Amino acid sequence: MSTVKSCIARKAGQILFLPSSASVLDALTMMREYRIRAVLIIDNDHLTGIVSQGDCAIRVLLPGKDAGATRVSEIMTRDPLTVTPEHTIDHCMKIMMTRSIRHLPVTDEGRIAGMVSIGDAVKDIMQQQGELIKYLETYIKGHSVEY
Repeated sequence: MSTVKSCIARKAGQILFLPSSASVLDALTMMREYRIRAVLIIDNDHLTGIVSQGDCAIRVLLPGKDAGATRVSEIMTRDPLTVTPEHTIDHCMKIMMTRSIRHLPVTDEGRIAGMVSIGDAVKDIMQQQGELIKYLETYIKGHSVEY
């Protein structure tokens, strides 16, 4: 069973974040530039929230607010649910499915270690299934008897 630690190790090492004083426009620009769908909000080395594209669209753009004037602190999900590197990807998937969320910040002894997305979890599960299929194919081919 794969862990969060192995999942974030396969990703680029950079942890992307903004301070709560940043504008929603800053968050959207970062999301576009790095092709991500959520940004961690960190103040004084402490995770204070998370902002997703959906938050920006529903809480700012649809009501017609100015994305440049609106601070992420106004729309972020405060004190988001987190996981640790020791959690399994299956555990993360269950959390994301039951809570209808797509991103989980990863904390290690109170410090941000990365983020796991639903896409990361799906990729990990697909990789595990591919490895299982290869193992089973090898087992079947290696143990078949020809007459």
